[in-house]
Amino acid sequence: MIDFLAEKKHIHFIGAGGSGMFPLAQILLAKGYELTGSDNNDTDTLWAAEKAGMRVFLGHSAENLGDADVVIYSAAIKEDNVERVAARVHGIPEHERAELLGLISGKYGNAICVSGTHGKTTASAMITHILLADDRDISAVIGGKLPLLGGSGKVGTGEEIVIEACEFNDTFLSLSPTTTLILNIDEDHMDYFKNMENLRQSFTKFVNMTKQALIFNGDDENTRKAVENSDFSGKKYTFGWKKVNDFYPANIAQCEPFLTKFTLMHNNEPFADLQLHVPGKHNVLNAVAAAATAHACDVRAKAIFDGLNAFFGVNRRFECVYLDENITIIDDYAHHPAEITATLQTAKSVGCKRIVAVHQPFTFSRTHALLDEFSASLSLADVVILSEIMGGREENTDGISSSQLAEKIPGATVFPDFEAITEHVTAIARPGDLIITLGCGDI
Repeated sequence: MIDFLAEKKHIHFIGAGGSGMFPLAQILLAKGYELTGSDNNDTDTLWAAEKAGMRVFLGHSAENLGDADVVIYSAAIKEDNVERVAARVHGIPEHERAELLGLISGKYGNAICVSGTHGKTTASAMITHILLADDRDISAVIGGKLPLLGGSGKVGTGEEIVIEACEFNDTFLSLSPTTTLILNIDEDHMDYFKNMENLRQSFTKFVNMTKQALIFNGDDENTRKAVENSDFSGKKYTFGWKKVNDFYPANIAQCEPFLTKFTLMHNNEPFADLQLHVPGKHNVLNAVAAAATAHACDVRAKAIFDGLNAFFGVNRRFECVYLDENITIIDDYAHHPAEITATLQTAKSVGCKRIVAVHQPFTFSRTHALLDEFSASLSLADVVILSEIMGGREENTDGISSSQLAEKIPGATVFPDFEAITEHVTAIARPGDLIITLGCGDI
């Protein structure tokens, strides 16, 4: 990739308040660049960027660009944004956030890229915990707020960077992966990929870009096919539930609702006894994947234990936001049927009389394409409440609605806004309920 920051001094961020932009700003500030940034939303992240050294503007205006040499914009910023228009008028180069992340990834000796349809943020956060427990001064760019970092990223002085590598619109193909983890490949973003074969081909390209080590889910058929079709010749490690994998869990014991213990097996021999403070079977597998990746990076077994033992989750990943003797309220990012299934199964495992699921469907295309899958996953809850669909950047060309989803779920109800939902949940809540909000929008 051409270094579009070469001989540049002043970089302007549009959408600077986004969680994905902040870690990149941290890295560039540490390297001595002058940064300015703007956002229409008054977020904590925007002011964290200001505290870190960026000059920030609340609201978009052509004047915000000043003497910028380069403009970086987030995926949510459209081409007709006033600042992007001004950049083109003045001949200032524009680059999307994914391009900047790709450029940055190539500047590290070991870019550890965590990919897959589900679990990227949690696995990235677990790997970050483990590497820090091994006393490595890493950098990190992950998709959720991690309490250990006080945000969604970190800038370090070492040669390692942990990156959440998202397949959305093939953005992960901008990266320069040294070590690649593939958690799974499932049907998602079909508005772009159109079919599973195209999605697998993108992951195959990503594997081919990997320089040193590949860790992948040996139980997942789509992942295996993507790897088999590659020409990668570096070190390969598999993980999964089955004993044929290089890494798998054994002796799994849920000791408390938020404490699980298990033995990490490597080549059918005990490697380490580990414990997790985040519930759910899927998180055991995330931990196995993180441990396998850490092992591929020559991390000590003790650091794997210490890192996972200190991990208590990521913001909006089965996050307990309220708890008393009567009611538990959990917030979760799940927005795909497979994620909702895993999250609701986890909710059932922590002990409650009734699960009340409040879901905000995200994007019209996903809701339309996976309508039956959404109804099946949400039906795991005792009570289902739906908001209207958050369309994101899409037009509703299929005429889909939350009411159509509700018709497939016994007893499900739909409300026009969150105020109405809040009133309804408050009215129906009773002792022993676990209330869980699900979605990746503004729920």
